[in-house]
Amino acid sequence: MTSEQLLNDRFAAFVRAQTDALLKTAYLLTRNGPDAEELVQDTLVWLYPRWAQVEAAEHQLAYVRKAVVNRFLAGRRKLASTEVALEDVPRLAESRTGTDRTAEVDERLRMWEVLGGLSERQRAAIVLRFFHDLADDQVAEALDCRVGTVRSLISRALSALRESGSFADDGVGTFYLRNVT
Repeated sequence: MTSEQLLNDRFAAFVRAQTDALLKTAYLLTRNGPDAEELVQDTLVWLYPRWAQVEAAEHQLAYVRKAVVNRFLAGRRKLASTEVALEDVPRLAESRTGTDRTAEVDERLRMWEVLGGLSERQRAAIVLRFFHDLADDQVAEALDCRVGTVRSLISRALSALRESGSFADDGVGTFYLRNVT
């Protein structure tokens, strides 16, 4: 087996093992399943010719996650002037069990709207900090900024979430986003 085939096999193994984790991150960033899939696919296609660099990194998943975030931020800048927002989530009055789930759906839609109201960098910081439980210095590395900038991004994002009522504090310093599954 040639070295190129070995590299291809290791790339394929990484993709199989980490696609779900990368899709979850991308979904929280894009707030849309198809866009998340496209973001992950575009990132992996972009990284494939550079896979030896990825393998040389100390933490491969962190390297690829950073690439996903960077491509998301770069792509949002390109789309900002041409994007038209449409309501793409249907209202579900009842689940298959017959239980009225309107309030639950409304709360989830409200949360998505609030996350969508954050700047892309704030949303990325929140996803990396709370969903991935990364330390501020790791978030700073992923976003290519200073730790102080990360703290500011998170502080402003949390303030916006608090004002929306979609953010909770358990009273002992643990904060969490409501209804994010």
